[in-house]
Amino acid sequence: MRRLGIGVIGCGVISEIYCSNIPRFSNLALRAVADMRAEAARAKGKAHGVPAVSVDELLAREDVDIVLNLTVPQAHVEVGLAAIAAGKHVYSEKPLAGSVAEAQRLVEAAEKAGLRIGSAPDTFLGGAHQSARALLDEGRIGTPTAGTATLMLAGHERWHPNPDFYYAGPGAGPLMDMGPYYITAMVHCLGPVARVFARGAKGRSERVIATGPRAGEAVPVETPTHITGILEFHSGALVQIATSFDVRAHLHTPLELYGTEGSLAIPDPNRFDGTVRLFESEWRDQPTTHAFGDDNWRGLGLADMAAAISENRPHRANGDLALHVLDVMESALRSVETGQMETLRTDCVRPEPMARETTLTEQDAA
Repeated sequence: MRRLGIGVIGCGVISEIYCSNIPRFSNLALRAVADMRAEAARAKGKAHGVPAVSVDELLAREDVDIVLNLTVPQAHVEVGLAAIAAGKHVYSEKPLAGSVAEAQRLVEAAEKAGLRIGSAPDTFLGGAHQSARALLDEGRIGTPTAGTATLMLAGHERWHPNPDFYYAGPGAGPLMDMGPYYITAMVHCLGPVARVFARGAKGRSERVIATGPRAGEAVPVETPTHITGILEFHSGALVQIATSFDVRAHLHTPLELYGTEGSLAIPDPNRFDGTVRLFESEWRDQPTTHAFGDDNWRGLGLADMAAAISENRPHRANGDLALHVLDVMESALRSVETGQMETLRTDCVRPEPMARETTLTEQDAA
């Protein structure tokens, strides 16, 4: 399988796992890194043995096929459009954009140019979630009728040295930050969402940074930090969702699905591993039957997109899926403001399941 060259734009916290994982895939090669902070790019390039260049230089490189866009959410569209204009495919961290309108510009520009758009999260491609998908597709819980998706924690200022963008208006907050993992996992299981109803609140007007050189500095909160709602899927299933930066502790599991014949407990959608539990007559742990369930495989969606380009097939963590998930979140936030049930404006195809075995890693290529 041909290796596609990857150029990383954005050398923040999340870039380390991507840069470390890219060489683990047999069809990817890290070519260069860039960041508006030259010193951050130099440090990242040195750590991974690749050139640190300017954004313009990276976009002009002939050995870069895909731009991995790891900038802050507010810059995703600007950087993505520049990459498309330079003839590059784009794979972005989540969310795809700060708004559906901006994301549609990106998707339409890529389609017009004959290029691919991909987006995190790709954790739903991991072994745990693919094992759960197989149980669903086998009919082990019958027809799914309902579910829950729960992400509640005390806020990212506890660990992130620069958490401002988590609280700074559009594109911020727990739903926009962590919601993509939970909603993508549910769309992967149940298909697209039809309507959304939600309510929201802001627990505090400011947050205090707990770590790093800015420890003790207050960050203003400009967006709801606790959002709860109902997702009504085209399939008829109803899923209760709660995302919060205002909860210190709780006992809810991340994802559960309830069907006419049983129930399924699905691990943390921010991880590739974990134990799937199935209730038929009693709760039982289920084996992980698919690859990529043993580690943090961030970049798997990027590798699947590269393989899909080579094989001329749809990739799974695609722009339409990311756009639909963004539409779910934006509709939920709009529902918070209007107090009304909101109808989704987008649709997507339920992603194809992954094969049980992989051909994407260095070990498999050897």
